[in-house]
Amino acid sequence: MRKSWSKETSYCPDEWNEENPAVGQCAVSALVANDYFGGKIIWSEVLLSDGQKISHYFNLIAGQEVDLTRSQFPAGTIIPAGVEKKKSFTSTRKFMLSNENTKRRYGLLKEKVENNLGL
Repeated sequence: MRKSWSKETSYCPDEWNEENPAVGQCAVSALVANDYFGGKIIWSEVLLSDGQKISHYFNLIAGQEVDLTRSQFPAGTIIPAGVEKKKSFTSTRKFMLSNENTKRRYGLLKEKVENNLGL
């Protein structure tokens, strides 16, 4: 997955960089991981050490939280347990894909991952 992340797949392309390629990749990475490993996509409001709160998505697979983009956050960040964020949708995944920007970035990341896997 890491080799597939880019400025184009990041939620915050102006902050994305090669030293911290996980920046802004949580939603699309959780969607791609869900494609391959199933489980649920969950959400948490992350608390940075400076008090800033950030929305963050990751996976719940076989009862274990799997966070492929945790490395984007600095030391001292608090990531509470994840919960579903469905709003009026039947799943967090469907809620996420209702956003056109997320849907576009997910398509790009999924294509890059498949190319990197030789699929």
